[in-house]
Amino acid sequence: RSSAKLVAPLGCLVSRQKHTLPDLPYDYGALEPHINAEIMQLHHGKHHATYVNNLNVAEEKYKEALAKGDVTAQVSLQPALKFNGGGHINHTIFWTNLSPNGGGEPKGELMEAIKRDFGSFANFKEKLTAVSVGVQGSGWGWLGYNKEQGRLQIAACANQDPLQGTTGLIPLLGIDVWEHAYYLQYKNVRPDYLKAIWNVINWENVSSRYATCKK
Repeated sequence: RSSAKLVAPLGCLVSRQKHTLPDLPYDYGALEPHINAEIMQLHHGKHHATYVNNLNVAEEKYKEALAKGDVTAQVSLQPALKFNGGGHINHTIFWTNLSPNGGGEPKGELMEAIKRDFGSFANFKEKLTAVSVGVQGSGWGWLGYNKEQGRLQIAACANQDPLQGTTGLIPLLGIDVWEHAYYLQYKNVRPDYLKAIWNVINWENVSSRYATCKK
């Protein structure tokens, strides 16, 4: 979808189309009781929409700066591009990583890779949960694929830093631990939210991402 355009070099912005908010593949209330409808509506319709709008504004300003050859303006726009572009990339992945029919454990090649790289699914789940709980302030916990080493890795990113753009890992599964992702339901108890979210992880989507990045 539109997030694919974000990996293009910034020089391609001259001919770009505006980014749009992707539709959710399920209703706002479909992930209840694990994530309630009010959170999903605000998270998708307000927070993600704001990242998309601000990204379009930043790109338009960057396009103008390129046309003018204004390097100072180009440099000053980098934080806005990174933050809002990352927010758009991360959330576009996040919505597909969740499903009302999710939960349980992955199968096939992904499960084999998890056992190979983490010892067991239980160990993997415990490690990703711990990394996500441990994010200071706002950020994300990720399962990524290290293409050079051919193995899975767990990582945390601050704020809306995109996983691939900041670590080189290809994102497979992202867990949003910004308070807007859970506060209305879980208050400040992030571990309770993380315990619940495993019930709606879309392993088919994660497995598909893994198969694609291995090609």
